[in-house]
Amino acid sequence: MSNLDRQATPSVCGGRGFVVAEPVRELLAPRHVQLGGSTEVRRLLPNLGRRMVGAWAFVDHYGPDDIADEPGMQVPPHPHMGLQTVSWLHEGEVLHRDSLGSLQTVRPRELALMTSGRAISHSEESPKEHARLLHGAQLWVALPDVHRNVEPHFQHHADLPVVTAAGLSATVILGELDGAASPGTTYTPIVGADLSLTGGAETRLPLDRDFEYAVLSMSGEAEVDGVPVLPGSMLYLGCGRTELPLRALSDAGLMLLGGEPFEEELVMFWNFIGRSGEEIVQARNDWEEGSRFGEVQGYDGARLSAPELPTTPLKPRGRVR
Repeated sequence: MSNLDRQATPSVCGGRGFVVAEPVRELLAPRHVQLGGSTEVRRLLPNLGRRMVGAWAFVDHYGPDDIADEPGMQVPPHPHMGLQTVSWLHEGEVLHRDSLGSLQTVRPRELALMTSGRAISHSEESPKEHARLLHGAQLWVALPDVHRNVEPHFQHHADLPVVTAAGLSATVILGELDGAASPGTTYTPIVGADLSLTGGAETRLPLDRDFEYAVLSMSGEAEVDGVPVLPGSMLYLGCGRTELPLRALSDAGLMLLGGEPFEEELVMFWNFIGRSGEEIVQARNDWEEGSRFGEVQGYDGARLSAPELPTTPLKPRGRVR
């Protein structure tokens, strides 16, 4: 998915300087962004108060939207570099096309994982015949320097491992949780899991003390470590935890995001993650000139143009608040 904000501003992120090395409870409010067609998203990362959680650098939550009489998601071809995109649905379908020739319909609780490496482009759209509701999340994972120029590739996994406990079903999207490992390719120590809780459930989720974590609320009412978290909000939890108390006030859906704090300083502009302003400028020029990022075949419409660059130089500065 693309960042369609036409007033795109650079985000400086990464580095350990502002990692919270102890448990905290920091509730993050979303910013509302129009994402083409009839889709409005709630953007949780990057956030004014928190730029990254581990290698997770971008989090959008959308829906549930009634698109029975609407085109639904319509994101034209656009580029990516230096990151992985993670598409995750609770309801509806999304048709993925990319410049490698991939064509895949993604359905609820299936992992669509696109590794951009040095350069890729893709589009995302609701199929012409689609379900009434569309509800999901789009996330980016920053690639570490040693892997950020890997060959671009796309993975689709419909069968993912599930961890269960009383009142809890946890689908492991990326990384490992309680001994269950996702088949999705990762390049940093990371975890992503979809948590389904039945109303009245109280449980504790095992965590890695060295990871920092956040929980995104997708639906229902739940308390995370005693803090009420409503749909479209995210609770940052810091590091130093070995378990996480969860309590469902109704049937609820959450996403657990975590990972080892990302050491490297980054520059994120539009749909690019790089290490210098010059690198971002070159990527934008390459996209506008039609080179490097390939071509998405089959999408009915024009590709996206890149937003204008800011007048001030783009510089990596590490984690800031």
